[in-house]
Amino acid sequence: MNDQRIAVITDSGTDTPAEFCKEHDVRVMPLHINYSDGSAFQSGVDITADEVTRRLDKEIPTTSLPSPHQIQQALEQAKADGYQRAVVVTIASALSATNQTAHMIASQMEDFPTLVVDTRSIGMVAGMVVERAVEMVEKGVPFEELEARLDTVAKQSDVFFAVKSLDFLYKGGRINGHIYRIGSVLNIKPVLTCDDDGYYTIAKKARGWDRALDTMVDLVCKKARAYKRARLAICCSTATSALYKPLEDRLRDALDNIESVQRHDLSADLLVHTGPDMAGLGVQNAEFD
Repeated sequence: MNDQRIAVITDSGTDTPAEFCKEHDVRVMPLHINYSDGSAFQSGVDITADEVTRRLDKEIPTTSLPSPHQIQQALEQAKADGYQRAVVVTIASALSATNQTAHMIASQMEDFPTLVVDTRSIGMVAGMVVERAVEMVEKGVPFEELEARLDTVAKQSDVFFAVKSLDFLYKGGRINGHIYRIGSVLNIKPVLTCDDDGYYTIAKKARGWDRALDTMVDLVCKKARAYKRARLAICCSTATSALYKPLEDRLRDALDNIESVQRHDLSADLLVHTGPDMAGLGVQNAEFD
């Protein structure tokens, strides 16, 4: 437990590394993966990304946010464990109702002040915001200052990703018909990002998978060069895991201001929407007080 007794809680869609969560007692609320036969699983608890992949030829499941009861339980358990306040960091409110639901539950907690942070991002980059929240808490940043500081962190954290097929994102309602049609003609593979509100949008169009990877690297390098020091992250599905090393090598060759490069595995709940062939990069300003 940190000296301030502030719990950090997140959802599984942030892809925060399990080792980091264990080391810093970050509590993870799993998103749900639901199948038409009525079976439901908790992402990362009783179903893995590889298990979701193996079942995709039979059915593309749906996902749902942690229930209000689960969010309340997470907060009450943190309080019972001796924490006096909490910071809940979620994936973009534009992509999930987790953030809004957490706000509702937090407002009902008596004698347990809770800050709810909208990363306006997804996956590994949302996880980078979680890690920065932990660092601030452990360094003694006052609870009253965390909201403004983490908002700045979120604004200076960017995600870029590409998928071989846009079918999953489209069927899951994560992209609109315009983006889907662009990706369905002439082998166009749009590199996607989150806009200022957290919605998926096209960062740049590329023709073919290899060119999409090149474009992602270029976009991250351009962002990183604007910072004195940059933190980077790479996320791949099992099918694209061979890309971890070449992508990291390319980033390190191109940049001389890298503070760290993390590798994040794709969570089961995010794989439902991206499909089995996804690669992504994240970049964050490392210069924060």
